[in-house]
Amino acid sequence: MANVKRDIKFRVYITFIGICFFALAILAKALKTQIVEGPELRRLSKEDYTIIDTLEPERGNIYSEDGSLLSSSVPEFDVHIDFGAINKDTFNNNVEGLAKGLNKIFQDKTPGSYQQLLKAEFKAQNRYFSLKKNVKYFNYMAMRQLPILKLGANKGGFIASEKIKRTNPYGMLGNRMIGMYRTNAPSVGLESSYNNVLSGKEGRVIKQKLAGGYWMPIEGGDIDPINGKDIVTTIDVNTQDIAEHALLNVLTKEEATFGTCIVMETKTGAIKAMANLGRQKDGSYWEDANYALKPIEPGSTFKINALMSAIDDGYVDVNSKISANGGVCYFANQRMSDSHLGLGTISVKEAFSHSSNVACAKLIYNNYTKNPQAYVDHLKKMRILEPTGIDLAGEQKPRITDRTLSFSNPASLAWMAIGYEVMVTPLRTCMVYNTIANNGVMMKPYVVKEVKEYNNTIQKFEPKVVTNNVCKPSTVAALKECAFAVVEEGTGKSLKNDIYTICGKTGTAQVADKGITYKDRVYHGSFVGFFPKENPLYTICVVIRTKKGASNYYGGQIALPVFKEVSNHLYANSVKDIPSMEKDSIAAPFNTFHKGMIAGKMNTINQKLKCFNQIPTSGYVSKALDSNGKVIIATNQVIKGTVPDVRGMGLRDAMQVLEQAGMRVIPSGSGKVKQQSINAGTLAYRGQLVNLNLE
Repeated sequence: MANVKRDIKFRVYITFIGICFFALAILAKALKTQIVEGPELRRLSKEDYTIIDTLEPERGNIYSEDGSLLSSSVPEFDVHIDFGAINKDTFNNNVEGLAKGLNKIFQDKTPGSYQQLLKAEFKAQNRYFSLKKNVKYFNYMAMRQLPILKLGANKGGFIASEKIKRTNPYGMLGNRMIGMYRTNAPSVGLESSYNNVLSGKEGRVIKQKLAGGYWMPIEGGDIDPINGKDIVTTIDVNTQDIAEHALLNVLTKEEATFGTCIVMETKTGAIKAMANLGRQKDGSYWEDANYALKPIEPGSTFKINALMSAIDDGYVDVNSKISANGGVCYFANQRMSDSHLGLGTISVKEAFSHSSNVACAKLIYNNYTKNPQAYVDHLKKMRILEPTGIDLAGEQKPRITDRTLSFSNPASLAWMAIGYEVMVTPLRTCMVYNTIANNGVMMKPYVVKEVKEYNNTIQKFEPKVVTNNVCKPSTVAALKECAFAVVEEGTGKSLKNDIYTICGKTGTAQVADKGITYKDRVYHGSFVGFFPKENPLYTICVVIRTKKGASNYYGGQIALPVFKEVSNHLYANSVKDIPSMEKDSIAAPFNTFHKGMIAGKMNTINQKLKCFNQIPTSGYVSKALDSNGKVIIATNQVIKGTVPDVRGMGLRDAMQVLEQAGMRVIPSGSGKVKQQSINAGTLAYRGQLVNLNLE
């Protein structure tokens, strides 16, 4: 009996101890869950029931000098329909009206086709039917007023997801300089250089998941985004347009590989235009790269540096004589020749104006062989070995090999003098000649003049002097005389006219790079100059790369015509007191306009130009006279389409719609748009001012 009691007691103890251990294990697990694993579990739980959404800021706009919109963020919408949310009677009674409305807005299907499509999707009860993608804002607003869709998401099944598209209202115009903003690839141009200014700062909103799967913002858990600021550039849309089309005409005619045209304001260094066009596979041209910022062997335009060095060091003056050896000479057993043989003993000014390779090379070779570093020091003073520092992404550094700078090859001095064995950008070449035009004061090139926030200037960029000590004042005067002689009697004499004076230099360099050899006969033809000589306003640099085996390749043949067209227009619009007959004579050489004139055939318009003081925002002329003396407008201003109706919209929405159409907005008042100064449905023009009255 005693054994039985002892056995029962033992079992009770064992059970109790087991229960205690089990309880301790539960407690230990609870403590571990609460203390050790708790933070991670709470985080995971929070993730399941709370989310943080990013609120994207509005990216700032990019404007031209006169306020024309060059780049903007425009909303687009992908529109879907949830047919499961639409009542059957509502659908049947209104599907015809919806189909007619969609036809009127998009004009891509007949009302019958739309109706058939909508009925089929309704029958299938498609809960996420893709109706339209990439819908423009004004079309989206019109869709919201259509039958069925105007009932919203719950009753009309209207689902729209907004996305922001970066767009250039002027299309190709200045496209590479303005640049591209890309989220999945590196941005370029101003969009890259000023990304921190344009991008703004993201906001956030915390949302909590409720029953039924709905998400609701948590009060106090949001941070508003800070919108990006706007930048105003130095670019003049008229000048950019002229430069681009003058360049395009020559490139197309010569089937050239690429070209660039830079227009710089002499006194400030402000870039007024930078056109860049490259040939595409289909033979068309596009702003596919910024060739102004890519180093090339400049050829004879580089001779200005050789001349500056020799004159500044007192070895020669413009009247000093030098033999061109009949156009052929050897430097360290390397043959150099002129493009035109037969030149004998000529002055330094004549050597420059007729672009004698031999004479210019001898000028440097004979005077600097014993001390080549002295010549390099002059190049350094002119900042040839440095990038320009322009506020544009993508500028490449000049390239001069250590072998060349060490002058291990005795002929290097001679070849550098005429623009070989040295790689500089067209922008740097433009900057050098602009320094001569500006009496030896070197200005830093720049593209952005101010940063604005809500139309208030918060940062302004002033012209900046890089150096005013490149050479002696007497040397600058001598270089101007030599550059003037190029146009008066040398390789650029086709620019000579009786209205205004031009200084400049032609250049031709044979290309050997990236698989191209000298046997391919590919050239860079260039012209760089400034005008008028007495008080230079602008410096222009044009560089064109030819196709293989081109028959025309000299700078005077292919680059000079571009310079001429741009300089004539700039001068005619910069000087207000030119007699009308002289303005007509300036206009006479021009025979190129945009496609699609609205005033009928205008093949004789060049002889009828009467107004040069008012060039349109896009195009070469704002007014011209037809055969009856009636004022007509060149259609290069016209945008395809009509003025949109923005009445009833808020200011922000109205500005987005109108600026997308290339117009400029002047608002007054507050609230919603009550009146617009240009009636909806009239023909749209780039740069038109639209006054909006808001109440």
